[in-house]
Amino acid sequence: MDLKIFQTLCAESKIIWTQHGLERMQERDISRADVKNGIASGEIIEEYPDDYPHPSCLIFGYTVNGRILHIVAGCDSINVYIITAYYPDSRKFEDDLKTRRKGK
Repeated sequence: MDLKIFQTLCAESKIIWTQHGLERMQERDISRADVKNGIASGEIIEEYPDDYPHPSCLIFGYTVNGRILHIVAGCDSINVYIITAYYPDSRKFEDDLKTRRKGK
């Protein structure tokens, strides 16, 4: 997957915010600006090419205030679909917050 496609579509506001994603973001006090910044500043750390209805990935990025953020997003080359966003948990990820711990 190419992060530049996600970044370009986000910059063009071609974003579909899923209901699930918006609910989780609200629960976690994550703004749309945080997600956009996370994609703009991010890197893909996991890919899910077989996800339906669109291939998706896990993006490691930063909120507007510099906090580490994970964003799960799909893309069909027309729109970016925000599936969820969360603050990574060190119980599930290594100290770099990019590498998933084994057996978790």
